[in-house]
Order: sequence, then structure tokens, then C-alpha cells
Amino acid sequence: MRILVIGGTWFLGKAIAKSALSRGWDVTTFNRGRSGPDVPGVQPVHGDRTVREDLHKLAQRGPWDAVIDTSSSELAPRDVLLATTTLQTRVQRWIHISTVSVYQGWPHKPLTEDSPLLQCPADADDSFGYTGEDGSPTKYGFQKAGSERAVAEAFGDGAVFLRPGVVLGPGEYVGRLPWWLERAKRGGRILAPAPAEQRIQPVDVRDVADFALHQAAASSSGGFNVTHPEGISFSDFLDECLRTTEGDGTPLWVDPTVLASHGVRQWTELPLWRTHAGVWAVDSQRAVDASLRCRPIADTVRDTWQWWASDGRPVHHPRWAEHGIATEKEAQILASL
Repeated sequence: MRILVIGGTWFLGKAIAKSALSRGWDVTTFNRGRSGPDVPGVQPVHGDRTVREDLHKLAQRGPWDAVIDTSSSELAPRDVLLATTTLQTRVQRWIHISTVSVYQGWPHKPLTEDSPLLQCPADADDSFGYTGEDGSPTKYGFQKAGSERAVAEAFGDGAVFLRPGVVLGPGEYVGRLPWWLERAKRGGRILAPAPAEQRIQPVDVRDVADFALHQAAASSSGGFNVTHPEGISFSDFLDECLRTTEGDGTPLWVDPTVLASHGVRQWTELPLWRTHAGVWAVDSQRAVDASLRCRPIADTVRDTWQWWASDGRPVHHPRWAEHGIATEKEAQILASL
């Protein structure tokens, strides 16, 4: 296989490049060269995907069997459209990393790939869409739905959309799992969101990478929800964080109404906690049937700690600062219980 990875220097893009090289594939990466070093063994091309001239220079390095696009999360649909139309004659398949946020029902309703999508034109700019009063739908979701349409219009049956919920693992740049690991290591009473038995579905970055590569070589098309098919209970997740870090801590499971009364923000101050009915009810059976294999989440926890404890550092990203409740605020809430 001869593939092009748009991105390719951090987290998912890096995992894809490394896994593809381990298979003996020919890998070209295209990025601005700002977020990290190129993976040894790839053929790096540096440029800006929003600049037409840079894309034309990239096209001359083709053709490729498939593109895996990992770098469009902050782009408008029209920027994705520019890339798909420029590279359309140089590649056979386009594997697009999307998100469950493209669904109209996210995060309130259980989801399958047949669930209706948000509507956004393929040539929309970054002003299209809105975020609802309750946080859904999101402008981000509209933008990503438009990006999917930009890929579909250019590649038709050669377009594949991977829709993860939460991706964790070594190299994570958002900071969800590293925060819980550090909190477990610190020990003591740990503020935890009830119910303890709530199952969560985060997926390991390496498993997403392997599934993306499988799709690059396959003949399927359309959307795949990429979530952990078994998941893990929140209590088992925190227990694994404690075991892994050898933290001497005890989770105190607090009702969501109490957390809300103290102004605890869902999804960020207590990462992975969200009360909406559909947030952890995303069916991934179609992906499983198409070869998605997910390692136990306990393995993801242990491997992430090994990376983090060995001075692992992600690329700088503003979302890192959003995650984790302040020590003082947590202490105040625990003292009031």
C-alpha cells in the first residue's frame, strides 16, 4: 500500500504512520512541520493544506492508494473541500477522521450509523452552524458534517468516515486520562461522578489507527462509529488508574445533582463525565464487523501511564488547560459532603 497521511506527527496521525510503516507500507505525510518531528521512515512533505499551491505541490508526489486525513478537526468544510478536489485524481480512497458530534441526536440519544446527521454544505465557511443552549448540537458538529459532505462529493463510494467518541492512549493531547492518572496518584478522597457503574466507551488511539489502515486497504464505504464495544464502568476505570499509579485513594461517588449544585462542569472538570443519555450509547457493531478490534481499556490506562511517567509530553494544545477540577475546588466540595 502507498498511503498519504494528512497530519502524521502527533497522537492519531503519528500512530497511523508508525503502524503503516510496520506493515511495510509506503507512507507520505503532509503537515506544516509545527506540531512535532516527522516519524522516521516516512516521506515528509511540508505545507499548508489550506493553500492551493501547497496542495498542488503535494499532488505531484502521488498517486496514492488512500489518504487518511487526521488534521481537519479545526478546519471549515470548504478547506476540506479544497483538499479533496485538488487530490481527487491522485488517490483512490479517502479515510476521514470525523466525530460522533456529526449526529443530530448527539449526545441525547443512542446512536447507530443510521442516525440522522446534521446538515451543512460542503463549501461552508467557519461561520456555519450554531451551538444549542444545552450544548447540543454544536457548531463543531455542523462543521464536521460539512467536512464529511466535502469528502463524499469528491470520492463517492471511496469515502470512509470514522466517527470516534473519545480517543485515549499514549500521546493524548487533550489531557483527560493523564488528569485522572495524576489525580489517582495524588490519592486521598477523590471526587467521582455517580453512578459508579456507568459504562464509558473510550477507544485506544492505536486501535483507531489500525482500523483506519484496515479501511484504507478495504473496499467498504460510508460511516463507522468507532467506540469501545465493551467499554468499562467508571468505577473499574478509576480503580485501574489507582492500581496503575499505586495511588492511595478512595473515590467518593457523588450524585450529579450535587455536583451541578457546586458548579462542576461536565466533560471537562471531571473528564469523561457527562449525564446525557446518549453520550456512552454509541453502537460500534458495524466497525466491529469490519475488523475494529479494541484492547481492554485497562491496557490503555497502563500504557498511557508508562508513557506519561517516562516524561511523555503531548503537543501543546489549548484544550489541555480545560480539563480537570482545581484542587481547591475539589477539596471544598469534598469537605461539604
